[in-house]
Amino acid sequence: MPRLHLPVAGLAAVLVLSGCGGNAVAEPPTGPSATAPPAGAPELRVDVVADGLDHPWDVAQAPDGTLLLDERPGGLTAVLPDGTVQPVAADFGDLFARGETGLMGLVLDPGFAGNRRFYTCQGAEDGGAEGGPAIEVVAWTVDAEWGTATRVADPLLGGIPVNARSGRHGGCRLRFDPAGALLVGTGDNAVGSNPQNLRSLAGKVLRIDPATGGPAAGNPFADDADPRTRLLLSYGHRNVQGIAVRPGSGEVFTVEQGTTRDDEVNASVAGADFGYDPEGADGSYDESVPMTDLSRPGAVAAVWSSGDPTIATCGATFLDGDRWGSYAGLLLVGVQKDTGVLALRIGPDGALTEQFRVPEVEDEYGRIRTPQLGTDGALYLTTDNGDGADLLLRVTPAG
Repeated sequence: MPRLHLPVAGLAAVLVLSGCGGNAVAEPPTGPSATAPPAGAPELRVDVVADGLDHPWDVAQAPDGTLLLDERPGGLTAVLPDGTVQPVAADFGDLFARGETGLMGLVLDPGFAGNRRFYTCQGAEDGGAEGGPAIEVVAWTVDAEWGTATRVADPLLGGIPVNARSGRHGGCRLRFDPAGALLVGTGDNAVGSNPQNLRSLAGKVLRIDPATGGPAAGNPFADDADPRTRLLLSYGHRNVQGIAVRPGSGEVFTVEQGTTRDDEVNASVAGADFGYDPEGADGSYDESVPMTDLSRPGAVAAVWSSGDPTIATCGATFLDGDRWGSYAGLLLVGVQKDTGVLALRIGPDGALTEQFRVPEVEDEYGRIRTPQLGTDGALYLTTDNGDGADLLLRVTPAG
């Protein structure tokens, strides 16, 4: 496919989606070195909500307090308000689960209380070109007893490329933005041409209408001739594993797992190039290049970068509410290499002001795939260790 380098234009209609525009600078981001938790940090209590899980990927909490989680090999589980843990029957007969790809992102519809609708991002055995595998966003409804989920848009959005051989870099996080559009973070499939190809849905953040699967109103490439390009919010990504919306401001932040050079947290900028361009001169996948190549005109610098060694960042959420004391407002990011949760404080201007690791979960529970703030104000964590030994954890201030 052709590699397009389009100007960033027409962003006024989607300015609410952007992080601080000042991040599009010519210098790498700088920030404080890792620190201890802030003075007066709350002591945290960690409880096991569910165990015996296999690579739980995402978790969402319904208005009634029920937790819904999915597992990468396939399957949905509900944890009811009384603590009952029960399977949710659902058809995953067409699931493509290989390597990093399987049943991945999950999010409830903003109108869930009335429509019982939720969305998953998952590999599909027959969703791609010529009947091969692909990644799809599927819409579901679940019954009032949390016993059965039924597909109602299958797919809502199809044809997201997948690495059929290895399943590598499959993405795929789902979250809603403040305007009610569904954001889809995708991986580049370890194919060098994908991040910069605006006619590919791989290595992107997509922004779609949750009712139709088409482009959401105000998308930056809404007038493009190619229907795939019209779905794009941003490009030049490696493997978008986390999306979080800051309470109050509505700013969108994304998290990418990197090469051995860098993991990144980025402030979303509509229509922008986030600077990953791994296509070698021979068409190969060159992972020696920077995660954000700031020599590219307009490339947006990261808010936070790990440097070498990387820590394998994943899902993300913001803490909100007075109960969290000095932790309120932190962006929490799952860590999968030296296992735990990274806490970042990002100022209103988009500058990183503080970073530390949450001590109560550091190297205690293994790889953390997803931190997610619940509707009840508690923090929920899914571990990602495999072999049926994974957990869903609830983290709350102990006081």
